[in-house]
Amino acid sequence: MSTTSAFSTSDKAQSFVQAISKGKYDRHITAGIDKFVKGQIDEDMKNFYTPSELEALVELKGTERDIESRMPVKITRHYFEQARRSRAMQQLIKASPAETFDLAGSQDPGKQMDYSPVEGLLHKYEIGLIYVASTCSAHCRFCYREELIAKKEVARPDGALAPKGLAKVDEICQYIVEHNRIVADNGGLHPETGRPKLREILMSGGDPMVLSNKIIGRWWASLSEAGVENIRLGTKELAFFPDRFDSSFFEMLDQFHENYPHTNLRFVVHFNHPDEFLKKDEEGNYIPNEGGGLAWLDNTRLAVKQLASRNWVNLDNQSPIIKGINDDVEALRILQCELKRNQIENSRFYCGRDIVGHRAFNLTIEDAWQILNESQKGLSGIESHARLSITHYKGKTEVCAVTGEANGIAGGENGVVVFKLYRNAADARDRGKLAIVGRNPEGIWFNDYEDRVIFDEAGLFEKQNY
Repeated sequence: MSTTSAFSTSDKAQSFVQAISKGKYDRHITAGIDKFVKGQIDEDMKNFYTPSELEALVELKGTERDIESRMPVKITRHYFEQARRSRAMQQLIKASPAETFDLAGSQDPGKQMDYSPVEGLLHKYEIGLIYVASTCSAHCRFCYREELIAKKEVARPDGALAPKGLAKVDEICQYIVEHNRIVADNGGLHPETGRPKLREILMSGGDPMVLSNKIIGRWWASLSEAGVENIRLGTKELAFFPDRFDSSFFEMLDQFHENYPHTNLRFVVHFNHPDEFLKKDEEGNYIPNEGGGLAWLDNTRLAVKQLASRNWVNLDNQSPIIKGINDDVEALRILQCELKRNQIENSRFYCGRDIVGHRAFNLTIEDAWQILNESQKGLSGIESHARLSITHYKGKTEVCAVTGEANGIAGGENGVVVFKLYRNAADARDRGKLAIVGRNPEGIWFNDYEDRVIFDEAGLFEKQNY
């Protein structure tokens, strides 16, 4: 894309950023499996891994199955405090040799590099995603961005191999301004891609909340001045380190709104299991509130309450359904109920993605649908509106239904799975189209259904697409 002139922020933006206070945060992070092996950790953390678990991990060090080559080990003190009494949270945060038993998977899930016009930007849909950080306060073992966090080389469309780079403020904002100028000059759609105005940006990574208030504030002000109307920030910091949401952060948040009142902020949070935010008694049971609902960790509840009190901030939760972590009907039911009760919308649940090593984490597509469907029985309509999606290379796809016997449908004698494409790249010409396949109880990715396609107007099962 040609550009006219370099983007620069206004005096207002510069004054706003200069006035931002610097917060002080001690996440008390333990990074690297060697810290556990050598005992260079707090005394009460020394039993987090058993001697046999550590021995198995050490044996893989330096081999092609090295665990930390796939995903570095990292945990905060806050998360450890909750995880030591939660099998689900331990499964999420503890490294295991099973992660590299089968290293099949994509280095570029979603073929994202095909949609990266500027380093650090993905412009696949009607919104843009920017990588602004390459780490988090702690590392989920199933992370869908393992190629970014582990700094792996990824193939570019021109054939070059290089790690994914981070977005730069001025380059991203200049791209937005120029894209929107071309769209406006062309009657509301881009002449090449058919995309409309780029009015929403998702800040991702890694976790943007590991950045300083000043850096976050500069991104927000610059994006707003570039014409972005909605800014999403994807974060798991409410689970890993909720004290990050302190008075200095909320002071910056309010100052931003005073300066840019028409820009909406959306925090997309990542709670995977209710153990990440609920209190437990000595027997390991959740503690009921006298007025209804369950008791939250004080600092997590305070952070959520502060965010939700601002009517120009939206809160949404997204979570994959992962083997051994939240493949539990009751846990998902509690998760959805408590989040909605505390003003966090249940946006969507995901089937596992085809990252490297995905077979260690992914449930079958049909099991994920059954678990979510069962969990939503007994929930109200507003508690249970989250749908199940799977990130197909062609676009986000909803798993709409898994049926019993489908007599009269050739190939569907044992039932069918119905997929619907609800996000589609560029001009979204295939949005809303369906694919119907015969059931495969062992299927964890689209290629497991390629021999049983019944109907595919969406083109989900064309070989170049998965």
